[in-house]
Formats: sequence, structure tokens, C-alpha cells
Amino acid sequence: MKKKIAIFHNFMDNIGGAEIVGLTLARELNADFYSTNIDEKKIEKMGFSDVKLKSIGRIPLNAPFRQQAALWRFSRLDLRDKYDFFIIVGDWAVSAAVHNKPNLWYVHSPIREIWDLYGYIRQNFVPSYLRRFFDIWVYYNRYLNRKYIRHVDRIASNSRNTQKRVGIYLGRETIIINPPIETSKYYYKEEKGYWLSVNRLLYHKRIDIQMRAFSKMPNEKLILVGSYEKSLHFLAYADYIKKIKPGNVQIISWADFNKLLDLYADCKGLITTAMDEDFGMTVVEAMASGKPVIAANEGGYKETIIDGITGKLIDDINPDKLVEAIKEVGKNPEKYKDACIKQAKKFDTTVFLKKIKEQLI
Repeated sequence: MKKKIAIFHNFMDNIGGAEIVGLTLARELNADFYSTNIDEKKIEKMGFSDVKLKSIGRIPLNAPFRQQAALWRFSRLDLRDKYDFFIIVGDWAVSAAVHNKPNLWYVHSPIREIWDLYGYIRQNFVPSYLRRFFDIWVYYNRYLNRKYIRHVDRIASNSRNTQKRVGIYLGRETIIINPPIETSKYYYKEEKGYWLSVNRLLYHKRIDIQMRAFSKMPNEKLILVGSYEKSLHFLAYADYIKKIKPGNVQIISWADFNKLLDLYADCKGLITTAMDEDFGMTVVEAMASGKPVIAANEGGYKETIIDGITGKLIDDINPDKLVEAIKEVGKNPEKYKDACIKQAKKFDTTVFLKKIKEQLI
């Protein structure tokens, strides 16, 4: 008998890698998808019009109310009578494990703002007069996180990097299942004279490094696809990036799936500067298009990019080092094509689904 499955994710009003994983699972497993704020039009434009979306209610836009509301709503959700298995793909949705069993948590990372990025965020983005309140909020949510994790039956990490974090902060063992990339949908075309960057506009993505690097290279062009949530701290960082953006950088706030395919196909290569990235799906998407990747030599990037073969990894990344890497890779980006496509196929959706289905037994 085929299992009836439900997927849980925090909120769906801004679509990034984690959301794509959840939607892919829902489509391929014929599962129902539960979340809070849902932007159905955006989801449809990303190619997931066939996913059955179900809202558990709207929540605020701004942190920390947004996160706490999602955590509370999922903690009260009980669908045991309707489904045979539950897959949690959101960090703030993990509280759904309390009532919904058997379950699997597919973790992109333990909540970064309360664990590995706590000190960085506190020092750089929390005003001094609010730090005590931030500390209390972090302490309380660490307690809740550990409490809810005890109800999770099985955990799959998206990378070795995430697996390590889960062990350090939550004391749980995990298997590794890399995220799905539909590599057959990506294609290669001769480059049209620009570099590409695809990320949420978040502080730990360090987009400012890219802006400062391209300000030193007026003859190069960067197209930045930078989506962001509409909460105040996301808007503040987006405004900052727009303020320091040089004239040779074009920002596209959001692009649908077909537009992204074209942007990958036509670019010289992908540039990404995220701090200790969990996995980094855009890296594999670029390689599936036969394009090299320039990235920080940190986190999940070390698991996907073969330095000198499918792109360039930069130690202790800064604007000057990024400029050097762009000049090096840009001399002949076409030479990376075959190796990139071959490497990307290791992360194809078929590989992902085979491993996920093994966990549903």
C-alpha cells in the first residue's frame, strides 16, 4: 500500500533552495505540502503548479514574531489520522514532530541565528541596547529546539557540513542526502559577457564582497538575482546592497525558473560568497549549465566544487581575492564545461529520491 505523506515547511512567501527541496519532495512523492504564508503565484512560476498546497494560517512578516508564530502553529498541528508519514523540511517547522509520527527531518541546517551564526549576528547586526533581549530570545529558542528535536525519529542532512552542525549543536546522528537538482533541465550556451550571482539578500551571504569587487572591475558585469523577505531586517540589508552597488551590477529581485535557466546558460560563471554555506544548490545548478563557479573555500562549497576543475575556491575571501579569481577563471570559462556537467549529475534528483524513499520504509 502506498504511503500517504505530508511535507512541512516554515513559510512559502520567498522561494529559495530549501523551499525548492520541499516542493520537489511533494511533487515526486505525491504528498500534501503544509506551510504558513504561501505565495501560490511565485510557486507556480517556479514550476510547481501541481503541488497540493495547504495553509495552516498566516503569520507576521517581521522577526522574531514570524519565527515564533511558525514554531507555535506547527507545534499544535496534529495530522496523524490523515497521513502515514511526515517529512519536515523547515528549521522552524521542526516542532511539528511532536504530534506527527513517524517522521523524517530533512535538515538544511540547525537554526543558524541561534546556533552557528549567533555571535556573528549579535556583534554585527543587533544594536547594543537590544543584545540582552536577543540573548534571552536565543537561549529560549535553543531550549525549544532541543526539546522538539527529541520528537524527531530520523534526520537526513543535506551535506557533511550540516551533519557536523547537527552533531555539535543538537547531539544527533544523521545520514547525508544531498539536495535534488533536475540537471536535465539545465543547458549550456555561449556566454554573453556577464557573471551571475543567485542568492537571498542576507547578511551572511556577504553580497557586499561582490559589490566591492565589481567596483574594481568596471569592464566586467554582474547580474545579481537577489530575492529577500519583506521583514525589516531583510529590507535593510537589501537597501544597503543597492546603495553600494556599482554601475556594472544589475539587481533582479526575483526570477522565475525559466528565466533562471536562461541566466545560468548565458553567464560566464557563478559567483557566491556565502559564509559557511550549508550546501549551496545554486553551485550545482550553475555546473549543470556547464558554467564554472567561484566561491569561498568554506562549508558545503568544498563538497561540490572541485578547485581548478569546476571552478575556483578562495581562502579567506575578500574583494581583492575575488577580483583575482574572476580574472583567472574569466580567461577561458569554456574549459570547465564538461567537468562541471559531469560533477552536477552526481546531485541529480533521481539520486536524491532513491535515498529519500529508502527512509520511508
